[in-house]
Amino acid sequence: MISDPIRLGVAGLGRGFMLTLPSILADSHARLVACSAPREESRAAFREQFGGNAYSSIEDLASDLDVEAVYIATPHQMHREHAEILAAGGKHILVEKPLAISMADADAIVAATERAGVTLITGPSHSFDQPIVAARRLIDEGKFGRVRMVHAFNYTDFLYRPRRPEELVTEQGGGVVFSQAVHQVDVVRLLMGGKAISVTAATGGWDEKRPTEGAYAALITFDGGRFANLVYSGYAHYDSDVLQDNVGELGTEKDPKNYGAARRALATVSSPEEEAALKSRRTFGAVETPPAAPYPEHFGPVIVSCDRADLRITAKAVEIWGDIDRETIKINADPAPRAEVLEALYHSIRNKKHPPQTGAWGAVSLEICHAILESARTQTHVMLRQ
Repeated sequence: MISDPIRLGVAGLGRGFMLTLPSILADSHARLVACSAPREESRAAFREQFGGNAYSSIEDLASDLDVEAVYIATPHQMHREHAEILAAGGKHILVEKPLAISMADADAIVAATERAGVTLITGPSHSFDQPIVAARRLIDEGKFGRVRMVHAFNYTDFLYRPRRPEELVTEQGGGVVFSQAVHQVDVVRLLMGGKAISVTAATGGWDEKRPTEGAYAALITFDGGRFANLVYSGYAHYDSDVLQDNVGELGTEKDPKNYGAARRALATVSSPEEEAALKSRRTFGAVETPPAAPYPEHFGPVIVSCDRADLRITAKAVEIWGDIDRETIKINADPAPRAEVLEALYHSIRNKKHPPQTGAWGAVSLEICHAILESARTQTHVMLRQ
């Protein structure tokens, strides 16, 4: 038990916050003390459950002297404004991925936190998943040699979950590249180590009723001739969780009988307004908070090829396929799936021990997402800024 947990505020009580809340409740590195949210129903529910201050404006949250750090869980397009206000108020920041939508906004967020001298962590993202972190630690031990190639793929129902209108507009941060590729990019960057050099990619937009990218494939080159291959589809057909022991992305077991549930639910919606209302019913105060998931989170199958072994990362373990022998190292959700990001926030603030996923890290991952879109649009090989 941590005796001095981070006094945490949260900006936005929507779906992003709901996904992280079970881990906050299960982990002792942070304690919720305040929030800001536009809906009074959500603020009232926060006051009832946590007894802290609940504000309608981000400025009031930034002025709360009891708040040390703020988890920005608002929509992507609001991140810059909220981060600049909070940094000016002296708050350390944990900001949901992606860091922003435009590179200008991402750079401005990083600059604002550097001027204020506050911590900035980009997450939660799947690079904090406990099996991914465990694999990176194994790689750092050096016995497998250098990472040469990473293959990551994921097939989900992402595009058919309830969406607000802007979530289906690429320029406003919609589609699978900004919301999903950034996870996969973070994962392969953490596992690969070193610097990403270039991107070659293609994207797919195959449903005129969901007019944004629903799939992509990308080849990212890294220093030393190393590379990572990323494939993703959110079109709700094949489900790659069958290769992850039927554990879903959020660490819960999946019932095969629920196959097709996302498309069936969406078929009952007759307008964008009704769909947005359906999503709002998944926010804090509208549904009960679930318990922490029993397994670590994941973002689809990942295979890491090193000089002397391949590592297969699943929802429950890291499998080591060596030159001669095989070994499986089981990984638990200890004490909750998103504990790693909360621990990172704690040590960054208390001990100045920063994780790789800083603001600058988030800006590079966002740049790679833009490069995926640019490469697909221009059918060219896109070099990343150095």
